[in-house]
Amino acid sequence: TPPCTLKAAARRRRDHRAARMMGAQSMLGQVNPQFNEIGKAFADHYYKMFDSSRAQLQSLYQGESMLSFEGEQHQGMTAIMQKLTTLNFQTVLHIPKTVDCHPGINGAIVVFVTGNLAVDGNVTTPLMYSQTFTLVPTADKSNWWILNDIFRLNYS
Repeated sequence: TPPCTLKAAARRRRDHRAARMMGAQSMLGQVNPQFNEIGKAFADHYYKMFDSSRAQLQSLYQGESMLSFEGEQHQGMTAIMQKLTTLNFQTVLHIPKTVDCHPGINGAIVVFVTGNLAVDGNVTTPLMYSQTFTLVPTADKSNWWILNDIFRLNYS
């Protein structure tokens, strides 16, 4: 095969890969380059609020939000807050061990957290948990709200 044909084939493959990458980028929409920092700061903020005053979490949920808590689904801010504020413990301390963040479609951020829960002061035998959030920017892009929240205890 002549070298010019090989170069042309390589150029076509490169152009095809570039087109696929552009398609993936346009499918995602605008990716926030700070998705990792935002996701980690969100997790820190969420757990501090949850552990000190769960009722304050209301501002993070909207009518479209959905919580899956141990397999039970709760749709909308009111139903979610009803669940979160009536959990069967007096105190809780979230101790995140890992926080992984990915960019999502149209500026959303997916946050996956694993860690330990010290319930009612029991730090010697904490429960293990995992939680995934989909964060969506507000219309004016000045803040974030939770579209999806999935929580599970991890039993060993």
